[in-house]
Amino acid sequence: MDVALLDFDLPADRIAQEPAARREAARLLVIDRSHDALLDASFRDIGQHLRAGDLLVLNDTRVIASRIRGRKESGGAVEVTLLDPDGGHRWALVRSSSRTRLGQRFSFPGGMVLEVTELSDQGPVRLAVREVDLEATLSEHGQMPLPPYIRRPADSENSARWSRLDRERYQTVVAAKTGAVAAPTAGLHFTQDILDDLGERGIGHASVTLHVGYGSFQPIRTERVEDHKLHSERFEIRPEAAERIDAARAAGGRIVAVGTTVARSLETAVDAAGRVAAGRGSTDLMILPGHRFRAVDALLTNFHFPRTTLLALAFAFGGIELVRRAYAHALEAGYRFLSYGDATLIV
Repeated sequence: MDVALLDFDLPADRIAQEPAARREAARLLVIDRSHDALLDASFRDIGQHLRAGDLLVLNDTRVIASRIRGRKESGGAVEVTLLDPDGGHRWALVRSSSRTRLGQRFSFPGGMVLEVTELSDQGPVRLAVREVDLEATLSEHGQMPLPPYIRRPADSENSARWSRLDRERYQTVVAAKTGAVAAPTAGLHFTQDILDDLGERGIGHASVTLHVGYGSFQPIRTERVEDHKLHSERFEIRPEAAERIDAARAAGGRIVAVGTTVARSLETAVDAAGRVAAGRGSTDLMILPGHRFRAVDALLTNFHFPRTTLLALAFAFGGIELVRRAYAHALEAGYRFLSYGDATLIV
């Protein structure tokens, strides 16, 4: 697949910098494959576009407040976003005014010291954690690791408000299993009231866990999408979730994946007969047009960045031409894009 097929012009003013005033106030674009049609809706009315017997599957990963600001030995400012653990070390993204050097040390609130032990050509560096309880330090001093396209003035008088807002809103209402460095954003629109209302309509929900990693949002830098390497991410499908998924399908209901992370988890764990296996594992499954979906019947997902595997998955599920038309309509109609933006429901 030529990466140019995943390209489109995304104006900066269409990238949501804050969440909607209320979770359920987001807009919803329904992409109907069977009728080759688009429908503008509100997320609060999502139940009108599902049917009794459907089962929503959400990702219950919990985002770590893994971004923390500190000082270099020279006294200069440094910002570190901690990523995947590696023994007593952590991979991390480092932002400062100068190049990161091997052996360099950074100091942070609470007495935490991080030392650079390995550099890489791909962006992240490997850090040793010194003299601190990392979880306690991040809990007290860390900030939510918002994507780099959310750009807010560092000295803004609103920074404290944003910090409190992000702690609440960059986390889904079902978040339970700590381990992600990015939110499963399709789930951010749900409230407990909406889940309860869906339950009354006969639309249930179950949870799986995939700890979202740094690699999910990386742009594709190869000419052929297939040549892009997708980083592996850990997932868990508990027995009760697998049973509910198989029971819903056996009864004629649709499995609605809430987000690309859930879609990838289920499509990794499904067998040729369409049964989803419980268990833990990891997945580097890249879903491209031509993929045969065995576990997912409908997909709820946000609007994605150009040239990403997330958009490729949406193309694979909804069809290239229909999803491209949906994105063109969304841009014209003023939908908000990316993590804090609006949602699509592909049925």
